[in-house]
Amino acid sequence: MDDSEYLACLSSDYGRLRDAAAAVDLTAPVPACPGWTMADLVSHVAVVYLHKVTVMRTGEWPEQWPPPALADEAPVPLLERGYGQLMAEFSSRAPAASAPTWYDPDETVAFWIRRMAQETVMHRIDAEQAAERPVTAVSANLAVDGVDEVLRIFLGYGSVSNPDEFAQMTDGHLAGQDGQDTITVTAGPVAWTARPSPRGVLIFDGAADAPRVTIEAAPDPMLRWLWGRAGDDQVQVTGDPAWADYLRRMLAEFTE
Repeated sequence: MDDSEYLACLSSDYGRLRDAAAAVDLTAPVPACPGWTMADLVSHVAVVYLHKVTVMRTGEWPEQWPPPALADEAPVPLLERGYGQLMAEFSSRAPAASAPTWYDPDETVAFWIRRMAQETVMHRIDAEQAAERPVTAVSANLAVDGVDEVLRIFLGYGSVSNPDEFAQMTDGHLAGQDGQDTITVTAGPVAWTARPSPRGVLIFDGAADAPRVTIEAAPDPMLRWLWGRAGDDQVQVTGDPAWADYLRRMLAEFTE
């Protein structure tokens, strides 16, 4: 996907999120985020938007976040303000311009364009579920891109960059120290292989020859399953289901 596609998806999903929030009492619970209300969800997205605006404007991570004054703003107007400032910031900067990120291989505005498109689509799903609205399907291109992001950047980069945290993962590891076991994830026509060990997870293009498990689905349900927004009935598991659960547990360490 190019930057214009990400921005178009961000705009569309932001609109659906805002509309869902406006259609229901903000005390409505968010099924995918236990303990959160719609107000919490909307405020979270707004604060994330404003954080990225601050990072791009100042070129550094803020020492204190969020500013206490944000808690005094009503959630939906805060969301609208955050989105407006985020889009203004994106439009004023070239995607290749430098910007601090938490992903060392890509410290550019383009990273945040992609990340905010993926952040927004996932929380748009949360908002639609909380409002008891039909969940709008994620486009195939955005979903495949989201699967790639969560596997390569969140799981692959996150686990290798935080080896001590990963080694101490809740409920332990199935993979041995040699890291020879594999997991294949297939979203529509695209496949990835995860090769975990207690030190981290390596992600490769394509399917493995003899994986412990293969997990298959169309792009939309696969993206939601990896992020814990869809049940196991939305994917097809071939092989040892304990290894499918292991993948979800590893992802939970770096996506929740």
